[in-house]
Amino acid sequence: MRLSAPPVFFSRAQGAWMWDVDGNDYVDYLLGQGPSFLGHANATVNQAVHDACGSGMLYGNSHVLEVEAAERICSALGWAEMVRLGLTGTEAVQAALRLARAATGRRRFIRFEGHYHGWLDNVLVDATGAGPASAGQVGAQLADSVVLPWNDAEAVAAALAEHRGQIAALIMEPIMVNAGTIEPRPGYLQRVRELCTEHGVVLIFDEVISGFRVALGGAAARYGVTPDLATYGKAMAGGWPVAAVAGRAHLMERFGTGEVNHSGTFNGSVMAAAAVVATIDLLTSDPPYERIAEHGTALMAGLLELADKHQVPLRVQGVPMAFHASFGPPDPVTDYRELRTLDLARYARFAEVLAGYGVWVAGRGIWYVSAAHGPRELATTLERVDDALNESDA
Repeated sequence: MRLSAPPVFFSRAQGAWMWDVDGNDYVDYLLGQGPSFLGHANATVNQAVHDACGSGMLYGNSHVLEVEAAERICSALGWAEMVRLGLTGTEAVQAALRLARAATGRRRFIRFEGHYHGWLDNVLVDATGAGPASAGQVGAQLADSVVLPWNDAEAVAAALAEHRGQIAALIMEPIMVNAGTIEPRPGYLQRVRELCTEHGVVLIFDEVISGFRVALGGAAARYGVTPDLATYGKAMAGGWPVAAVAGRAHLMERFGTGEVNHSGTFNGSVMAAAAVVATIDLLTSDPPYERIAEHGTALMAGLLELADKHQVPLRVQGVPMAFHASFGPPDPVTDYRELRTLDLARYARFAEVLAGYGVWVAGRGIWYVSAAHGPRELATTLERVDDALNESDA
């Protein structure tokens, strides 16, 4: 991801702002690829981690904060009965897939075009959604996955019928944030839930991005559909590196018995657990979701007004907490194939122009909004985008 960004080196960040080594400031809508949901260097979270580390960081065994973090996660989600802490979203996905294979005795899984589930060989795919994306990747490991277009329930039904008795899991982003911030069609998640139940398939929501961001209970709560397992990270810990697998007890207890292995020296570390506890306490005691939604809504509207002013086909789509900007027709896109028809290369170039004007965004189009974004950031952002759009090649 860094290779696709402007070659800027940063020295510090606070709230919704970052400063590079030359002293230039940036309003940040990348937020470290999403984790800084509370803003950079949140004092409450950092103090909680500091205090906890005063008594040690790794015990090689269970500790009280780990239990407290698990209780906070399960309470916030509302549906999960057990949770296991890990370090990265990539490994949380692998743990969930392994658990599904163990529970079903099956090997294959269904996934969707444009959905990102980490960088390991069995899930990393190229832009086509089917082939390996990296030199050195073992392409044969992708054979276990059945890749489908997203937002098409009938495609899921057909695949489950064709591969009856072979599919261990169906994994997806319940809202496709990573590529396009595409929401599920009405009834789509509900129908997929029904199909998974009917075929004995473990439904996994990859909520590494959407979890604790689009709602306290993530996309499962926002759209009212309950998976069997879900993976979390990013917004869950105020910027600290931690991930989680959560789910139903009859599945998750296989970790606890040792039947299913999920090893990791830093799993459930004191730092991770303290960050989770402090972050979820802030999200529940002073929920930022309403003001984040207000900022994101105003920002999207402001961007569209500027696009109209400058007569450029800039478009925005998604939810206020995480929306997607691109160039192309204003009609909403509903899957990855439609997303690829937009002028994504033009937007990537524009993102570099924005960086030059002090607005830091991802070249792939995602804009993350944090609890630290307010009126000052909104006004500054729109002023700087206005200036950037004055460039002839924008």
